[in-house]
Amino acid sequence: MLSLVLPKGSLEKATLELFDAADLTVLRTSDRDYHASIDDPKIDRVSILRPQEIPTYIERGLFDLGITGRDLITEAGADVVSLGELQYSKMTSNPARIVLAVPHEAPWQAVSDLPDGIRISTEYPELTRRFLEENGVKAVVIRSFGATEAKVPDIVDAIVDLTETGSSLRRNGLKILATLLVSYTELVACQDSYTDPERRAAMEDIALLLRGAIQARRNVLVKLNVAASELAAVTSILPAMASPTITSLARGDMHAVEAVVPKRGVNTLIPALRAAGAQDILELPISKIIE
Repeated sequence: MLSLVLPKGSLEKATLELFDAADLTVLRTSDRDYHASIDDPKIDRVSILRPQEIPTYIERGLFDLGITGRDLITEAGADVVSLGELQYSKMTSNPARIVLAVPHEAPWQAVSDLPDGIRISTEYPELTRRFLEENGVKAVVIRSFGATEAKVPDIVDAIVDLTETGSSLRRNGLKILATLLVSYTELVACQDSYTDPERRAAMEDIALLLRGAIQARRNVLVKLNVAASELAAVTSILPAMASPTITSLARGDMHAVEAVVPKRGVNTLIPALRAAGAQDILELPISKIIE
């Protein structure tokens, strides 16, 4: 029913791991294979291609559905339907940013300080030109094909580049002057395909599974037993998504409690539960959370 395109390169591993967690495991004969399959009746063709190409391919209807970055969609000016952000990436769950960076020793403190004729290297020439025009900066924009940070100051005066943590920029003696775009990875669809009710329903099902897998990564299931006399103290410190599930055990004065809680902070939660009277505490991973 659907043709799907996934990104090759730096985002490839994280994307395949996400699809596996969503029970949409991508099958291929080798890591270098551009063609793959998914054992799901909603998906009949899978390709793995350069992420820069994906927005244009989807806009033209060569694929129904795909994963790419908002930065690449904006750079290409592609008219696609977004089925929502997928907050995962190759390093962290933080969004990537397209930033304008200059040497630490440069005198410029704002975009308006940049002189006419400044040389800027970037893998996002169209996005950069639009940004500079909006800010009244006349610059020489030079397309980069990688290692952009290394071109300052010998080849160019500044760069516009993608950063997730900013650590690489700092290592190369650069400071961020402005953020052009905040970019998450997105699940996007072809306009024509999305207007078809059957294909749209299939797309929404895939989006649901992917979001559920991402949500599950941030949470764990905590199960415990507790005496009735200490039940209130234990449940009061459980940061559950909703009210915890409480079940009376065969032994009348004992209850079983379970709750979905954020994984971050569980290292302090479990000792606190134990101190409040919880017994037989289990922490279990979750595959998907569908809200």
